[in-house]
Amino acid sequence: MDMDMRDEQTLNVAAAALVIGALLGMAGSFAPTAELRGLAWGTDGIALVVASALLSLHHLRRGDVQMAAGFLVFLAGETLIVSGSAMDLAASAPSFAAGTGLWAAALALVSASPAMPRLVRVTGAIAAILFAVTAAAIFGGAGLTPLSEPLPFYGYPFLAVTLFGWAWVHRPSRSPVEAKRPRATVSE
Repeated sequence: MDMDMRDEQTLNVAAAALVIGALLGMAGSFAPTAELRGLAWGTDGIALVVASALLSLHHLRRGDVQMAAGFLVFLAGETLIVSGSAMDLAASAPSFAAGTGLWAAALALVSASPAMPRLVRVTGAIAAILFAVTAAAIFGGAGLTPLSEPLPFYGYPFLAVTLFGWAWVHRPSRSPVEAKRPRATVSE
């Protein structure tokens, strides 16, 4: 299936936003000050909302409703996460719990699609489980924050690898060898 120039531009923006989101999300987790963490996580969240919106529309236009729904749910979760980016970690816990619960659902939806490569599906499934446990724990009264260890802290690398995988799958520029293979972004 040929892509027009607008599709390529849209996928370039989405892929770049996913990479920016993954990098700044991880950087924010190690930021030396709350202000730098808020800036990194705020920018990361905005990039991921943009990427999720673009990918949701892309997959909906292509008829892959499950994948579109997964990115739409991820967008909803990310808006809750980004709303607490500049807040005190403990104060952001309720919106963080709701956001991680939606992340888990979104990661499960996208990872269940055979259109994603196996490695991306596995890392997404692991992240989904870790974030579902995190959300359930916070909803159940555990005093977790976005930087609590082991959870959710150890879920972030799986999320970042999954985001890099999503970016890789959705990049429009492919080598001539890859161009001969069917695109992995559409269930046929």
